[in-house]
Amino acid sequence: MTLKELNFFYKLCDNPQVTQVAQELSISQSAISLAVKSLESKLNEQLFDRVGKKLILNERGRYFKEKTISHYLALKDSESIFQSNKLAGNIKVASSKTISNYIMPDIYYNFLSEYKDVRFDISTINTTKIIEAILNSTLDIGLIESNTTNSNLIKEKLCDDELIIVTSDKSIQSNQFIDTINKKWILRETGSGTRDIFINNLGEYSKDINIFMELQDFEEIKTVLLDNKDTITAISKLAVQKELKEKKLFEIKLKNLEFKREFHLVYHKNKSKSLLFQTFVDFLKSKF
Repeated sequence: MTLKELNFFYKLCDNPQVTQVAQELSISQSAISLAVKSLESKLNEQLFDRVGKKLILNERGRYFKEKTISHYLALKDSESIFQSNKLAGNIKVASSKTISNYIMPDIYYNFLSEYKDVRFDISTINTTKIIEAILNSTLDIGLIESNTTNSNLIKEKLCDDELIIVTSDKSIQSNQFIDTINKKWILRETGSGTRDIFINNLGEYSKDINIFMELQDFEEIKTVLLDNKDTITAISKLAVQKELKEKKLFEIKLKNLEFKREFHLVYHKNKSKSLLFQTFVDFLKSKF
């Protein structure tokens, strides 16, 4: 059954005069009659008694109206939901660790404060999994820490970031070559943007560093570093600002390497750009 058929049905419930209903809706009487017959055929029930030019609601029709009117009104309301409030809906966003932990919380909060009928489905996963989810169309927007050249993705730069080398050993020499650092490296897991940038920029030096442990979370890495002076890591400067200021962690400036990177917004090239999607993308870019 269609909304049009139901609309005719409820109009006739209030006014059995087919001629008057047809005039009100600016359609022919035959169109109303055909729609009613179609509805009755689909239900396999006669809803009206035909009395002259009138369609009088019978006992089965009254029962059908009683059971369906609330659902019909809800469906009618849904027709105008996006006209009355176009910025409503659910948007799926995933961020890699650095962005998720140190940038996105305030952005989500501020956007939801402005657009109260929006809901976010938020996840924190590594860059590789974000790209997979977007390519599989299970994610609307991804925020990643490493570069990608996949032809099915639209990529927009958000800002620059820098990885720095830190340890809790305050006695360490503050300027060194990477291959002179004799400590245990604590790194993010394979697939993370942070790890990829670090390893790729190391080049031939990557085979010589002692990767002692791999962890999924920056807070876990910082805990290990703070408790063990013989450890070291490469981490976003955003993630250790507090510890550097409090002199709990100490940066080692490398003489022969630097680890620059960009944060990117990514989405599928075939993603439909609804008003909600575009508004959030514009809002997001304005915050960087």
